[in-house]
Amino acid sequence: MRKFYRGRKIKQQLRSQNSLRIVFGASGKYEEGWIPTDIDNLNLLEEADWKKYFEPASIDAMLAEHVWEHLTLADGITAARYCYKYLKHGAYLRLAVPDGNHPDPAYIDYVKVNGSGPGSDDHKVLYTYETLRNMLESVGFTVRPLEYFDAEGEFHYVDWNADEGKIYRSKRFDRRNEDGSLSYTSIILDAYKP
Repeated sequence: MRKFYRGRKIKQQLRSQNSLRIVFGASGKYEEGWIPTDIDNLNLLEEADWKKYFEPASIDAMLAEHVWEHLTLADGITAARYCYKYLKHGAYLRLAVPDGNHPDPAYIDYVKVNGSGPGSDDHKVLYTYETLRNMLESVGFTVRPLEYFDAEGEFHYVDWNADEGKIYRSKRFDRRNEDGSLSYTSIILDAYKP
């Protein structure tokens, strides 16, 4: 019953929106104007789920914060292909994952595959900016980096618009960074469909 209700609720929200902005793995956390989904109503790996709600090239924006690390690399590619297929031309997927180049060993231990942090027992991949970018470009996306550490441990940051997809685990919005440190950041990028 819950799955039916949630799917029905998504369809109602889709009819009431002027633009389609979808959050994957929302877990009840999303901003106004975005339509939340979770695996029980939209499995990123099942095209039948996509077809229930969307036409190809119909979505204006997608947001996934700390979702892709729960997919194998092969599944991440499959999910990226579906995102590409269902995005409009010129639209984007804003993606955030734990940063495998973060220079703090405690952070890496927290987020690595089978790490010490909550949910990391289900992590399948620890991406670096390069591996995430390469995966997305392999399916046709053009990638614009917003936040990440490089292989030398230098932090890169571009001022990005939270209205285009707020990432809570980021330099600006994660409370663990309030003292000016970079205790908890993510790789954040926008992947555009040309």
